[in-house]
Order: sequence, then C-alpha cells, then structure tokens
Amino acid sequence: MPDLHYVDRVDFGRRRRTILAIGMLCLLGCNAKKPPAPQSPPTTQVTLVAVGDLLMHQDVKRAARERLDGFQGLWNDVQPLFDEADVVFGNLETAIAPTTGQPGRPFVFNAPGDLPFSLKASGFTVLSTANNHAFDQGSKGVLETLQRLNALGLTAVGSGPNRAQAEASRIVECKGLRIAFLAYTDLLNSNLNRDPNGPWIACLDLDSALATVRSVRAQADFVVVSLHWGNEYEHEPRPRQREVATRLIGAGVDLLLGHHPHVLQPLEWLESEGRRGAVIFSLGNFISNQDRIYDPSRMPISAGDNRDGAALVATLRKGPEGTALETVRIEPLWTENNWGPFVSGKALKREIRVVRAHAGEGVLALRRSRIEQVVSPTILKTQF
Repeated sequence: MPDLHYVDRVDFGRRRRTILAIGMLCLLGCNAKKPPAPQSPPTTQVTLVAVGDLLMHQDVKRAARERLDGFQGLWNDVQPLFDEADVVFGNLETAIAPTTGQPGRPFVFNAPGDLPFSLKASGFTVLSTANNHAFDQGSKGVLETLQRLNALGLTAVGSGPNRAQAEASRIVECKGLRIAFLAYTDLLNSNLNRDPNGPWIACLDLDSALATVRSVRAQADFVVVSLHWGNEYEHEPRPRQREVATRLIGAGVDLLLGHHPHVLQPLEWLESEGRRGAVIFSLGNFISNQDRIYDPSRMPISAGDNRDGAALVATLRKGPEGTALETVRIEPLWTENNWGPFVSGKALKREIRVVRAHAGEGVLALRRSRIEQVVSPTILKTQF
C-alpha cells in the first residue's frame, strides 16, 4: 500500500510538471512570431539606350573645339535620354590615338584624347570598336584606343589586344542583371588581322558567332550583339542580313544593333527556334558631318537622310516569371549643321549638334514623319 501511494504521488507530480510544461509551451507558442512566408524574387528593370555611328569628321572635331563644353555639347539635347538610361551604347567609328596615330584626314579617322572623357561624362557605357574604321590608325591605334577607353571604365567590345579577347563577350552587370555584349564587323577598310596574338578586330563569321552566342547565353540574363554591316545609304537590309539576324536570335540573342549604312533601316521583332528578339538593322548616324549642304528650304527631305538617326530605347526585365526584352522603341534624332554659306569669304563658327526630332518643330516635324515611315515596323512591333 505505501508503495502504491508513493507511486501515485510520483505520478501526480509528473502529471503536474507535464501540465505546467504544456502550458508554458502554449504560452510561448502564442507569443512567438510565425516564420516569414517565402518572398518572390523582386522584379528588376534596366533601360538600355543605343545610338549609331559616332563619326569624327574634321568639322565635327572643329565644332567640339569651338564650344566650351566640347564634344558633350554636340549632343546636349539628347542628354536627358542618356540620363534616364542604365546602359548607353554607341558605335565608336574612329580610332582615338593622338599619341601613336596620325592626324585624321577624309575617310581616315582619328579623335582627340578628350573624346573618351566626354563620352564618359555623357553616360556612355559600352562602345563597339568593331567597324570598318577600326584600323584607321593601324594596330598601335587599336591598342591606344582600348587603353584610353579602359582607363575611364568604358567597355569596348569587338576589338582586343589579341583575337581571343576581341571575339569574347563583355558582361555588364546592372541592378543584378548580367548583360552580355558581343560586336562584329562585316567589313574593314584595312584588314590588319594578321597575328592572333596581336591586335585584332572581330569580323563576322556566322558559325563562330552562333557558337559564341550559345555559350554566352548560359552565363547572362540578356545577350546584345552589335553588327557593323549592310550597304551604305540603303534603307532596307539585304536578304543575307535577315538570315543572319534570324539565326542569331534563334541562338540566343535578345537585341541586335546594326549600323554602317549611315541611314535608318527598320526595327523589327523576329522569331526563330522558339525565341523572340528585336533587331534594328541600322541606327543611322549619331554625330557626323554628312549631308552638311542640306538646305530644307530648297531640297527634298530625302536629300538629308544622312542626318537622320535614332536612339533605340529598350527595357530589359527580370522577375519571378523569368527574363524578357519587354519593350523597344525609337526616339528620332536629327543633326543640325550650319555649314555654309560663308560670310565675306570667312567661314562661320562651326555648329554641329544632334537634337531630338520632337513633333511640331517645323522641319523636325517633317523629319520625324519621314523617319517613322522608314522604320514603320517600329509602330507595329515594339510592344509584347
């Protein structure tokens, strides 16, 4: 009996302790915070702005010298577009080799050493150095150009101190997005690609480019390819260009930026191998002295189309549902040029500047109308 009583007491104590413990757990449980629900990855959006050829004609350089704000002053009107962008691309169609090169002359370009500073200050991020003028100042000019751009943190794509680096992609990281850039040219004025271990310009070989794009696709959220190609002064791409663009998009390119014709060519969406990407076959000139004699009061609009240009504005988005080239549109540009007539036999101060072709501004309204006709697929195909 005592043993049974003792046992009962012990069991009662255990029960009491158990009840107290359960009560404490309930109390703690009521006051404890619930673990946070899993968060979806945030949506990230990057804006890319791309412009066409930066041509360093003698009068373009002179116009910059005669301004207090230098080269940057030649495109002040476009600066708000650059300021709103996360990444700014342009085709640098000149060597920058004041030390190793010769002074520029017609059709053989060389830019002064202050150009990279103006490009950096304007917001340029990526510059294609793969074009027909890349060897204008020889192999040493290629190296000096790269050194000057790299010193300011400007990303040069399409040329390199050797072939491997020239043909490699450059990945720009922005807001957590990895954007891979590749650049090729379809033509060279002087082909000095001799030694793969020496200065090199990436030339378009489709099979090689397709293999590179497929490899880069696995490393980046977006792939952008710059192509210097096509026929000068033609407003439509050739069938081969369409084939190249279609195959590159099928391999993994999201956005293809074309230049060289010095006039505008269409912006289109293309589909291939279950993928969709955008291509602008030619962005036209950004800054140049072409069509300097154009007189809107006595010449047809088409006589000044080397002054036409476009700023392509692309929205890249990455979210829980994946990545997408969300929208692409163009902002028409126009180069103002005060060349001639001379006053009392003396040349005027040179004024060359790029402006945005806003509607309702006289001749600029006419230019905008014609530009929209040239790139009419833009109106139809820029929205998903």
